[in-house]
Amino acid sequence: MTDEPTGGAPVPPLAEGEQAPAPEELAFDVADLPGGALAALEAVLMVADEPVPAVRLATVLGLPTGEVVDLLRTLAEEYRGEHGGRARGFELRQVGDGWRIYSAPAYHQVVGRFVLDGQTARLTQAALETLAVIAYRQPVTRGQVSGVRGVNVDGVVRTLTARGLVAEAGVDPASGAVLYRTTGYFLERMGLTNLDELPPLAPYLPEIDAFDGLDGADRTNGDR
Repeated sequence: MTDEPTGGAPVPPLAEGEQAPAPEELAFDVADLPGGALAALEAVLMVADEPVPAVRLATVLGLPTGEVVDLLRTLAEEYRGEHGGRARGFELRQVGDGWRIYSAPAYHQVVGRFVLDGQTARLTQAALETLAVIAYRQPVTRGQVSGVRGVNVDGVVRTLTARGLVAEAGVDPASGAVLYRTTGYFLERMGLTNLDELPPLAPYLPEIDAFDGLDGADRTNGDR
């Protein structure tokens, strides 16, 4: 009697003398962490800046996908105050095939005031440099911008997005990473009619193609 796979794609036979790869072993057991699997799931969701599929979360936590989906639903209900606790200022939503934590709609005026108030502050040098790369090489991914600047730009891009200066512009077909572009508000703040009026700085920037392939590594460090 031969072993048959229980599901998924067919497993090709091993060549003579070849050994089957050992399953990946995690260095932790989420059940042993403070707060258990629920707290571990929250910790991952807090650093995600775009919806994360349940199957990816299951892989990270080392749990069955069905169990992770149940945990996600439990968290969403808990945040809404459905288990006797208070309603939170944030909520867990399923968007497409992924999950992400968002501020609750009921507090949009408070959040909007905070974001708009932050726009009165001057941009840092890091933000200006990142904005320049996006403006001259758009649409670009955060990994490509990081390659040009030589540092991680996740937080800076979030700041620029919150201020309405840059926005998501689809997904890079090669890497699957989110692309960013400048907005109409950026042109307004710069006093420009269109991007053709930008000063001729672009020739001094390296070609973005030179940084293809960086987005996978960037996501490993918190990019998407």
